[in-house]
Amino acid sequence: MNITCPKCRFSKSVDPAKLPDRPVKVNCPKCSEGFIFDKTQQPGDAAAESPLSNEPEISSPQETPPAAASSDHGRRIICSACGTVQAPAAQCVLCGATIIATARPVENLGYAGFWVRVVAYMIDFLLLGVMQFVLGMLFSRAIDLLGVPVEGDPSVDLVVWLFGATLSIGYAVFFTGYCGQTPGKMALRIKVMRADGSPIGYGRAALREVFGKFLSTLLLGIGYLMVAFDDRKQGLHDKIADTCVIKL
Repeated sequence: MNITCPKCRFSKSVDPAKLPDRPVKVNCPKCSEGFIFDKTQQPGDAAAESPLSNEPEISSPQETPPAAASSDHGRRIICSACGTVQAPAAQCVLCGATIIATARPVENLGYAGFWVRVVAYMIDFLLLGVMQFVLGMLFSRAIDLLGVPVEGDPSVDLVVWLFGATLSIGYAVFFTGYCGQTPGKMALRIKVMRADGSPIGYGRAALREVFGKFLSTLLLGIGYLMVAFDDRKQGLHDKIADTCVIKL
């Protein structure tokens, strides 16, 4: 199926299966003109003229049909280009891609299972280990230059432990709060988000990664094993923070 801009006549072929059965707002990638497109009113429907005509009431980007507007209330879609979860829109709020025709509703995405999350964790564990080793060597070197004995001093051991713990927590909270993906999750194309499809944010990321995972670990790992048996693949830390992990 071809979508043609009524202003510059730029045409692009789109898989009809990726288009919803309702009017949608489209932005032309060539002239940036916004217009309404409805695949159910294409040539062959004698009762309705194609929405790609030059009629002003359709080509205006401000005149979204009320039915479409009401059906979009509360919906969340995910950008096919960068994976940003957002409300339905003509363009991605992060990367600017024209996503309305190809973006997938969040509710149609599958949940990431136990083993794919284990592999993502192992990737993060290795990356974090390299970071801790390199920064730990630099930290030890700085202590040596200050003339402080490294071995046998419990205060130095405590500082080194706190440094490693802070780095681990900061790694998980920063990446999860910033984009919902640590490097390991990026490699496996999975993402953490709130159960309603909205971004997780730093506060909820801290609740999930620090308090939630502390409880999951305290219960002998049972909180993590819950992922394998839960319908939405939520661990205890996910339930505490009201989050889920989806497959992109």
